[in-house]
Amino acid sequence: MNDLFDLDGRVAVVTGGGRGIGRAIAIELANAGAAVVPSARSTDELETVAEEIVAADGDAVPVPADVTDTDAVGDVIDQAVAEFGGIDIVVNNAGINPGGALGRPEAVDAEQFDRVLDVNLTGTYDVTATAADHLLESDGGSVINVASVGGLVGLPRQHPYVASKHGLVGLTKSMALDWSPDVRVNAVAPGYVSTDLTADLEADEGLRQSIIDRTPLERFATPEEIAGPVVFLASDAASYVTGSVLAADGGWTAQ
Repeated sequence: MNDLFDLDGRVAVVTGGGRGIGRAIAIELANAGAAVVPSARSTDELETVAEEIVAADGDAVPVPADVTDTDAVGDVIDQAVAEFGGIDIVVNNAGINPGGALGRPEAVDAEQFDRVLDVNLTGTYDVTATAADHLLESDGGSVINVASVGGLVGLPRQHPYVASKHGLVGLTKSMALDWSPDVRVNAVAPGYVSTDLTADLEADEGLRQSIIDRTPLERFATPEEIAGPVVFLASDAASYVTGSVLAADGGWTAQ
């Protein structure tokens, strides 16, 4: 049974791979046997992740890039192919969320809205489309988009983020239709996860408790609890799964 989760011989590109959920995904894909190309804007964070993977006898090459820079995205894909000979897995994890500070819909200006969609939605599209030829040449290519519960339900005062993640869920399904049976495309929709990006939420006792009260499992997730579903979707254990959205949300969307 364990062979179903074996990613030995496969090459994975992970955007937003320097910290938080992306870091955990890169490490767990490597633990499953994949050679990993983590990418993000911060060179120092990427190098730390790659060093940790290599220290555990894995293969990793960090490539800094902003997913809104088409040339930089091309460099990530080119370097992954040059280092490892191809690409089998793309995990689109890069994303931003200005959060509740944006307020009601009328408080969101066009520049704020466009920036979030550029990173979360257009960036994902660009990375995946740029890797398309290599994924299609792979023996069982797999794309995993990191969406959110905000791609399945509404969240107050997070309008650009919710719009981008709903768009990402739709993009996941349409890509799955176009690329079947050669490439599987799925999404993971995390709930609230303990990372540096949610530290302020967890530090505010009222906000933290309101999130826990809304979550049947009564806690935030760890980054590794999101990485696990990603490894599953990348592996042969999910060989008959495409166009799906796996909610790793502690039961948030079950209510």
